[in-house]
Amino acid sequence: MHATSAEQKDRKGLRTGFTTGACAAAAAKAAVRVYLQKQTLTEIISIIPNGMAVTFQLYRCELAADYAECSIIKDGGDDPDCTHGAEIIARVYLNQDESIAIRGGVGVATVTKPGLGLEVGTSAINPVPRQNIAAMVKVELEAAAYSGATVIISVPDGEERAKQTLNTRLGLLGGISILGTTGVVLPYSTSAFIASITQAIGLAAYQGCQETVFTTGGRSESYAMKLLPHLPEATFIQVGDYIGIGLRNAMKHSMHTVHIVGMMGKFTKMADGRMMTHASASAVNVVMLSHLLKELGAPESVVAEAAVANTARHVLELCQANGIEGLYEALCCKVAETCHRFARGHLNIEITMVDFDGTTLGGYSKKASLTHEAKP
Repeated sequence: MHATSAEQKDRKGLRTGFTTGACAAAAAKAAVRVYLQKQTLTEIISIIPNGMAVTFQLYRCELAADYAECSIIKDGGDDPDCTHGAEIIARVYLNQDESIAIRGGVGVATVTKPGLGLEVGTSAINPVPRQNIAAMVKVELEAAAYSGATVIISVPDGEERAKQTLNTRLGLLGGISILGTTGVVLPYSTSAFIASITQAIGLAAYQGCQETVFTTGGRSESYAMKLLPHLPEATFIQVGDYIGIGLRNAMKHSMHTVHIVGMMGKFTKMADGRMMTHASASAVNVVMLSHLLKELGAPESVVAEAAVANTARHVLELCQANGIEGLYEALCCKVAETCHRFARGHLNIEITMVDFDGTTLGGYSKKASLTHEAKP
């Protein structure tokens, strides 16, 4: 199967993109060909990790006496993350020692902490991208006099872009990570962010943490840190919209307790069974909230108004204005039940709902019903 980034769309008609790893591999493949053929290119066909042949347009293509350098502008599709638009550069030196060395240059992070699945002191180029880069380089070398190469991947503004990621907390310093397990970025998947969640949970487990705290962003995380000051920083992980990814990885690493601290909007989606709470992937079910209010004995007028409310915050304001109590606890209970069910009973779930100023509105605890006899 052959495609270009412009042709790739998901079932909803949204344009997919390609990972930093796929771009790095294509740029490296192009650089080898440029050096061998002694002429520049405008595009290169590369096989990405999922087996698809993709045509990448080259942004820059240079030939020097002892190396070639090509770059690709990373296209994140219709759900771009902080690496969308980044220039991914591959400089390749060829040799005859039958090895392919891959390392990061300017703007690619260096690993400074153990527990991330990468060796401390090496460049933050994940295993699948490394394999893809090596494979694409070998394809070009097969019929050449050279048998080995040194590949240097760089991202000129990678250090600045990394400020929008969790890299510093993970001990990935000096730039972005080169990521991607399939090579494709699906809309509303933001693969780099998901990878950082996975790494953060793995790092917490490596450091001996058996509890982790999931929040949906920086503000809820700051509130969570005040609520749970006895827990180390490594346990606090911003999962954003990806609560399901977080729970799955907590199970994988045999955590025994997951604290979830958040606000009413996200909690309403979780209570409704949504383990991915992106605004475009799921809507707030205000009808469910109106049913909860009815169960709590709220006046019919309030129940009716809640059923057509614009947002979860609107429902919260209705409760406050009418002195209705119990909704927060009821909602937290549903969130706990949903997460407990998703985790198949393997995790203690601790839910805390906070207001926009950090005030605790309610909470609920659901104990694990199964032990980690084996990692799911």
